[in-house]
Amino acid sequence: MQTERQKEIIQVSLDLISEKGIQGLTIKNIASKIGTSEQAIYRHYENKIHILLSILDSFRDFSQFAFKEELSKEIDSVDKISNIFNKHFSEFTTNPSLVSVIFSEGIFANEELLIAKISGIMTENQEIMQNIIIQGQLNNEIRSDIDPQTLSTIIMGSLRLFVKKWQFSKHSFDLIKEGESLINSIKTIIK
Repeated sequence: MQTERQKEIIQVSLDLISEKGIQGLTIKNIASKIGTSEQAIYRHYENKIHILLSILDSFRDFSQFAFKEELSKEIDSVDKISNIFNKHFSEFTTNPSLVSVIFSEGIFANEELLIAKISGIMTENQEIMQNIIIQGQLNNEIRSDIDPQTLSTIIMGSLRLFVKKWQFSKHSFDLIKEGESLINSIKTIIK
């Protein structure tokens, strides 16, 4: 459980990433933006990597909840996938700087702790997506001529690419609204 100060540090960190990119995320900049000393930040987080790990932990919690909630619903598997996409689009729209952390290969270069954390999140999400696909194939809701792992990669990869396109366009389109078109195309591909 994060303290109020830790939550503030995380939010300021996300704001800094959004404003200045990952290179702008420094303990000095965080302290300056909050109006405190660098030492005060170090009382809550050992270093910048631990702040990023905390951001990833928060995203993992959100993402796992979104995936697992859909997995347990008694609805069509294609609708489960659609709901997962919509929940992620909504989260990214609310917190666009999350995209800079979650989908940034530059942040993870040579940082084993971050690589392990994001890799774990990806593996967990892909396994749940595969389970949804398998359920859908067994119920004849999703095509069965492509194996679940490949379909999962196609689905998850399209989500990532679409969100990165939104990020690179400086959020120039409505992610949720335009995301509907992507979701409908994925439905066509997987049915």
